[in-house]
Amino acid sequence: MTPLSSVKILEQSVSLWRPLQLTIIFLSFGCLLFMPISTLFLEVAKDEEGRWSGFGQAISYLSNPTLLTSFQHSLNIALWTTVFALSLGFMYAFAISRTNVKGKRILLGFAMLPLFAPTMMHGIALIYLFGRQGIVTTGLFGLFPGVDIDLYGPVGIVMAEIIYTFPQVVLLMYVALRQSDQGLYDAAKTMGISSAGRLFGITVPSIRLAFVSAGMVAFTLSFTDYGAPKLVGGQYNVLATDVYKQVVGQQNFALGAVAGILLMTPALIAFVVDQAASRKPSFSLNAKAKALEIGVHRGRDLLFGSFAYGVALVVAVLFLMMIVASVTPVWPYTFGFSLENFTFNSYTGDGFTVFLNSLIAATGTAVFGTLFAFLFAYWLQNGALPAALAKIGHFMSLLPMAVPGLVIGISYVLFFSRPEWSFFGLVVPNMLHGLYGTMVIVIVSTVLHFFSVTYMTARTALKKLDAECEQVAKTLGLTRIDTFFHYILPSCAPALLEMAMYFFVNSMVTISAVIFLYTPDTKTAAVSIVSLDDAGNIEAAAAMGLLIVLVNVVVRFLYEQLLRIAAKRTKRKGEIA
Repeated sequence: MTPLSSVKILEQSVSLWRPLQLTIIFLSFGCLLFMPISTLFLEVAKDEEGRWSGFGQAISYLSNPTLLTSFQHSLNIALWTTVFALSLGFMYAFAISRTNVKGKRILLGFAMLPLFAPTMMHGIALIYLFGRQGIVTTGLFGLFPGVDIDLYGPVGIVMAEIIYTFPQVVLLMYVALRQSDQGLYDAAKTMGISSAGRLFGITVPSIRLAFVSAGMVAFTLSFTDYGAPKLVGGQYNVLATDVYKQVVGQQNFALGAVAGILLMTPALIAFVVDQAASRKPSFSLNAKAKALEIGVHRGRDLLFGSFAYGVALVVAVLFLMMIVASVTPVWPYTFGFSLENFTFNSYTGDGFTVFLNSLIAATGTAVFGTLFAFLFAYWLQNGALPAALAKIGHFMSLLPMAVPGLVIGISYVLFFSRPEWSFFGLVVPNMLHGLYGTMVIVIVSTVLHFFSVTYMTARTALKKLDAECEQVAKTLGLTRIDTFFHYILPSCAPALLEMAMYFFVNSMVTISAVIFLYTPDTKTAAVSIVSLDDAGNIEAAAAMGLLIVLVNVVVRFLYEQLLRIAAKRTKRKGEIA
């Protein structure tokens, strides 16, 4: 066989593969998202005996005063969290992007630290500071006057949610604030516009989209979070904890499905608002834009620098309390240093087993999630699909962002746990039932939960590629496969590393979806924190959380090192060329 005929056969196989891309795209999201979510609506349309009864029972559930009260509590928590997180996040991002504060990389690192810990760890740190036997509450155990902030309730939940959402808000605002054209500020200054006028006339409008997105992220995350309300909520019930109690505690899947739909509604509204805002004209840089120059202003730098370092100190104290909690024998009765909490044998008997499960799940999520998200983005952008279908695929890729993890967990239980389905007397076997109770279902649910962000990362990286290079490769007779492996993948290597790191870290800390899907053999470290807290072993829970933090910090460090190596190689190749 001649080389030319081999190339033709390869090209024909690629052309035959293209029609299958459409099937893979829509079947993937059909099986992973739409079919499981549809089971929520099917569940609420049944009566207590499992017969079809319309949505009368759902209406009766919606009139449940306890459920409505929890819904109102969740809204209150989300609104207060959004206000405080946006205010603090904007000021912090402004400090590290628009002032001459020293140590900006360190400040950014401290802001990102809460991402590496499960939300329950934030609650544990707050308990050791402001709980009934906390350092602040007791005034360092009687040395100073104590301050009781009534932690267990809305105050504690809002504080924990602010810690949880603060890094996401800072990151979004930081990226937006760095993208500015100095020419606009110079022109405004020439026209005699004051500093306040430039702030509200140029800076604020230029970050409008980031402000909306950050607000939607803070609202959605705080509205749907389970970990923080579970630990510091006290008797202040929210919708997320009610879902868990109904599904796991009482096996009431119908009421759990109704609560899940309620949980998803604000997230969907926030998603629609965010998408609508992103379609409107917004500030963007062009090739003639001038890099932002930060002038000297001692008063401004002192003010924002003090604020930024003050917030960083608070974050450092929170993580210090996590360490104290994990090495203290019995707080506050027995002080000292002990590593007994890290054995876990006396509490669960499977501490390191669940930690190993987390590493397996996180690694599998990082590998398969990155591969799936990148290929998905590549197929949508370069798969020669009709424009309408490509837009539908893009919209489906963004939808997981609007579906809370708890809702994914409930829908997966309802969909995958049943060996067969009955539709109006027609019995259909569930071919995916075999995945239920396995590590695969944990990995799949986590990939779906965090798919949208990684998809957008891959899509952005693919859009930055030079289309002329692909045309040159085609002219030289290179196949699409050669171009993919020798040009596209190497060029997108930093994005691929970022996607893998994002999947790994979030898989290590997530609780929401996995809390419904784990078995004794697939229990993860983050879920184990919930079990340890339920058993009253908060010190062991803190130790487990600290292990998660350490692993995520190491992964982040390795990610930074790999990026530096890749940058050096790219620079070296450029010098040789």
